[in-house]
Amino acid sequence: MTAIFVNLFGLLFAILASGVGIGIALAVTAMVLATLFSDVPIAKLVAQHTFNILTTSDLVALPLFVLMGEFLFRTNLSRTLFNGLAPWAGLLPGRLLHVNVIACSIFASISGSSAATTQVVGRMTLTELLRRGYGPSVAIGSLAGAGTLGFLIPPSTVMIIYAVLAEESVLWLFTAGWIPGFLLAGCFMAWIMIDTARHPELVPESERALKYMPFSARLAALKELGPSLFLIICVIGSMYAGVATPTEAAALGVLGAFLVSSTQGSLNWASLRDVAIGSVQTCSMMGLIILGASILGNITAALGIPDAVAKAVSAWHLSPLMLIVALMLLYLLLGTALEGFSMIATTLPVVLPLVTAAGFNKVWFGIFMVIVVEMAQITPPVAFNLSVLQGVTGKSMSYLTKVTMPYLFIMMGFVVAIALFPGIVLWFPNLILGR
Repeated sequence: MTAIFVNLFGLLFAILASGVGIGIALAVTAMVLATLFSDVPIAKLVAQHTFNILTTSDLVALPLFVLMGEFLFRTNLSRTLFNGLAPWAGLLPGRLLHVNVIACSIFASISGSSAATTQVVGRMTLTELLRRGYGPSVAIGSLAGAGTLGFLIPPSTVMIIYAVLAEESVLWLFTAGWIPGFLLAGCFMAWIMIDTARHPELVPESERALKYMPFSARLAALKELGPSLFLIICVIGSMYAGVATPTEAAALGVLGAFLVSSTQGSLNWASLRDVAIGSVQTCSMMGLIILGASILGNITAALGIPDAVAKAVSAWHLSPLMLIVALMLLYLLLGTALEGFSMIATTLPVVLPLVTAAGFNKVWFGIFMVIVVEMAQITPPVAFNLSVLQGVTGKSMSYLTKVTMPYLFIMMGFVVAIALFPGIVLWFPNLILGR
C-alpha cells in the first residue's frame, strides 16, 4: 500500500507541476496506477466512465448554469441591485457596506458562481462605496468574503459537481445550502457592524447619521430588484413549486437571463459570441475534471486506498469534531495550491468514505466541502475572488489578503459550528424534502 500511495501522490503532483490540466492529470494518474497495481481493464473502464459520467442527467444542469452566468455577466444587474438595496441597507449600522453582502446573496441565488458574483456585484457596489468615502479595507474585504456565497447559496456549480461525484441528490444539496448560506451572510453583516462600531472612520461622516427617506420612496426602490426577482422565480421558484427539476430550472434560468440581457440592451452578436466561447471553455474544463476524478475514484476504490486511509485515521482515535477540524486545515493548505473544483476532484474519492465511516451525512459533508472551497477562493496564491478583486481595484495581493482575513476566520468558525450542530445544515432539507 505504501508503494501505491507514493506513486499516487508523486505521479499526480509531478504531472500537475508540468502544467497539465487537473482533469487530464487525474485520469493519467489513475490509468498508470491501474496498469502497475491491478488487472483492471483500463481501456474499457475509461470508455465506460466517459460515457456514463458525461451523460449523467444531473450533470446537464452544470453547462446550463454556466451559460446563465455568462449572460448575467453582461447585464446591468449590479446597478439595479445597488439602487434597490441602498435605501434599506442604510438603516443598519455600517450603512451601505451591507449592500455588498445582501447583493452577493441575491446574485448568488441566480448565478451559481463565486467569481462571477464577486465581479458582477463589485463592478457597481465597490465603485460607489469608495466614491462615497467608505473605508477601502471593509468595502473590499466584505465584497471578497460575501462573493464566496456564490457557491453556498443555491444554485451552485460546486454542489452539482459534488453531487455527481458523491452520487447524491442535487436538489437535496441545494436545499441544504439555504440556511447555512443566509446564516453565513448574517455573520458577515454582524462583523461589518462590529468593525464599523470599533472604527467609525470606516463610514464617511456624511453617512453616519441615519438619513430620512419616506417609506414610500424605500418601497419604490424595490422595483429595481425586479429583474433579480424574476430570475430567482425562474430558477428557484420553479424547482420548489414542483414544476421543474434542477436541470429544467437551469434551462428556465438561461431563458430568463437571455430575456433580461435583451431587455437591458446588453446583447449583440459580439457578446453572444463571447457567451458561447466562455461557456464552452468553462464546461470543457469542468467536464475533464469530473471525468478524471471519477476514473481516479474508481481505481483508488479498487486498490483499497479509501479503506486503508480510513483505518490509518481511525488508529489516531480522532473524535468526529477533530476529524472535521483536521480536514478543514488540510483543505486550507490545499487551497493555497489548488482551485475549488480541483480540491473536490482530487480528495473526494479518499475523504468521502472516511467521513461517512465517522458518521457524517453525505449531504452535510457536501455543504462542508462547499464552505472550504469558498475559503480557497480567498486563500492566496490561488484565490480566484482575490484575483478578480485585484483586477477591479489594482490593490496588491498582500493587501487584499489582509482585509479579507476576518471573513476567512468567520468561515472557519462557521465550519466548527455546523460540525457541532449538524441540524443547521440538515434541518431544512429534512423538513422540505423528507427522507
